Amino acid sequence: MSKKLTQIAIYGKGGIGKSTTTSNISAALAEAGYKVMQFGCDPKSDSTNTLRNGEYIPSVLDLMRENRKVDAHAAIFRGFGGTYCVEAGGPQPGVGCAGRGIITAVQLLKQQEIFEELDLDYVIFDVLGDVVCGGFAVPIRDGIADHVFTVSSADFMSIYASNNLFRGIQKYSNAGGALLGGLIANSINTPFQREIIDDFVAKTKTQILEYVPRSLTVTQAELQGKTTIEAAPNSEQAGIYRRLAKRLAEHTVSAVPSPLSSSELRAWSAGWATHLIENERALHARESDFVGVSDGH
Repeated sequence: MSKKLTQIAIYGKGGIGKSTTTSNISAALAEAGYKVMQFGCDPKSDSTNTLRNGEYIPSVLDLMRENRKVDAHAAIFRGFGGTYCVEAGGPQPGVGCAGRGIITAVQLLKQQEIFEELDLDYVIFDVLGDVVCGGFAVPIRDGIADHVFTVSSADFMSIYASNNLFRGIQKYSNAGGALLGGLIANSINTPFQREIIDDFVAKTKTQILEYVPRSLTVTQAELQGKTTIEAAPNSEQAGIYRRLAKRLAEHTVSAVPSPLSSSELRAWSAGWATHLIENERALHARESDFVGVSDGH
């Protein structure tokens, strides 16, 4: 009897560190002995390059533009730790739907039974989360993913994108769609950033899987074309990614989130803006009082 394949979709706003996080999760799982495929679902086709020393690979749509009949093996490349790397790709600029590559690539690999042939433990879909429609919704809508996670910072537009994702999950949940495993809090370096993301998670009834700080170690690794797991295996940041991968591997129960409406989200963000301004004013007042006392002496 074949082992159970776990399929995970990781969404996030463009530029938030979604692919960085996903690649380090893949590297950590591979390092732990699991057979992992990372499936890039961004038209830029750059999800897997840090698993391959900065090298880009041809996408499924690239191959299909050259040849209508494609052997799925031609789209699969090996990366760090034996990971399998696939890029769905996108249409030529200005033509077609950006989500089409996901639909086409998933169909190709499923038709040729690639997941079963490779005897994988995990397939991790790295999905652009700015919009949750068409092809980008496939891992959720069609129940391909067993669990969905979102990567978000404490910035409003990142939280906005995550809330939109939650709305999509809620919409498709009654039709067998994938459910939410939780939120990966990225670029969290200050107490107020943690407070904001914790409050959003509480309001939407989900959970934090891990807090990942912004780190120069990650920048240095990516400039070498590598994941932090590979380039700085003994670093504190690599330890955080390993802990995140372990929690993801141990995760079994996902749920339907409770997204905020547009008006609720705006009111929530305005409340936090007021709170931060008040805190800053109070801090300046305390500093002024301290300076006054010091001058008096």
